[in-house]
Amino acid sequence: MKLNNLKPAAGSTHSQRRIGRGPGSGLGGTSTRGHKGAKARSGYKKKIGFEGGQMPLQRRLPKFGFKNVNRVEYQPVNLSSLQKLADKGITTIGVTELVAAGLVNKGQLVKVLANGTLTTKVDVTAHAFSASAQEAITKVGGTATNL
Repeated sequence: MKLNNLKPAAGSTHSQRRIGRGPGSGLGGTSTRGHKGAKARSGYKKKIGFEGGQMPLQRRLPKFGFKNVNRVEYQPVNLSSLQKLADKGITTIGVTELVAAGLVNKGQLVKVLANGTLTTKVDVTAHAFSASAQEAITKVGGTATNL
């Protein structure tokens, strides 16, 4: 068997309908599109969410809440994560070390939170600190520096 000998199985393919080739074909006239309406016309493309002129669901449902366009979103890092890095021998922890460790994504703002305990002296540099996290870092002799 070679590529030039390949054929589809018998009866599995059908000849394509030739639409709009005159009344003798049985598929002339409106060419299977019916009479009038958007679908019968050329250039028709159904819009996303279009419900035939009925008010779409996304416009019927009430909108609520508030989206603050000035919101600053931080990626959280807990003291327990900083302790794991300190156990590996890293005493100066910045955003680059956190990205390398896979704790935060590159280019994101980092906030240190006080979940967990810190027993090793570390110098931490981040974009923000919670008050309790900053207190916990300074209590063990480390420094918490804002970027």
